[in-house]
Amino acid sequence: MDKYYNANKTMWDQFAKINAESKTYKTDEFLKGETSLNSIELEELGDVSGKSLLHLQSHFGLDALSWAREGAQVTGVDFSTEGIAISRNLAKKAKIDARFIQSNIFDLPDVLDEKFDIVYTSYGVLVWLHDLKRWAEIVAHFLKPGGTFYIAEFHPFLWTLDNEDPNDFKFIRSYFPLDKPYQFEVDGSYADAAKKIKPQLDYEWAHGLSSIITSIVDAGLRIKFFHEFNKMPFQLFPFLIKRDDGYWYYDHPEIQLPFVFSIMATKE
Repeated sequence: MDKYYNANKTMWDQFAKINAESKTYKTDEFLKGETSLNSIELEELGDVSGKSLLHLQSHFGLDALSWAREGAQVTGVDFSTEGIAISRNLAKKAKIDARFIQSNIFDLPDVLDEKFDIVYTSYGVLVWLHDLKRWAEIVAHFLKPGGTFYIAEFHPFLWTLDNEDPNDFKFIRSYFPLDKPYQFEVDGSYADAAKKIKPQLDYEWAHGLSSIITSIVDAGLRIKFFHEFNKMPFQLFPFLIKRDDGYWYYDHPEIQLPFVFSIMATKE
């Protein structure tokens, strides 16, 4: 398993700098006071003032720091050394009090001895994890009694599709988990196609909704809601259109596709 995570870490160490400087993530706007958070998570998670919040897979820190601006006492965690370095630098630049820890999620219980009011994670996180059962157990481990877990994530249905032609959808990946990860060769970041890295392999795992939901329930958390959305905050497919609300949609009068889901769960 180390082979897969080491390769992915090497990739994300390179992506962190590219993404932080990209127009996709709008880091300059964040430093001027704008939030990187979307209305979905802001409205569903609600007031976080004075609450301790653990952000798992926090990348280079924009969302974690945005939650800190909302009043949370934030700890961000990511396995990327470069991502954590950029996170700490952005916190200093923005004069935001937040803590960032470099760790693989599966090693985190050996690194961090603390409980939180909220455990949060979002958008493009689960495909990088091989074991959702253990992931959910770690989420539950870090929650205080009565604490809240919240995830907003791309719908796993999306990862099954070829993303080029809306008139000729092709299934290219399994919806359900396999006994090994998918392997892809990458030479650049999704956030800025012009910035190239040395070609390398990345490894991603398929997880269906039943696997995600069951792992959360089996970890002892009680699900308060599960929502699906026909919109996404990023242009994951080139044929999506952006509407006035800032979200991207599939522009078809009779077909609506699931693009994002969210789950809120509590620890009794």
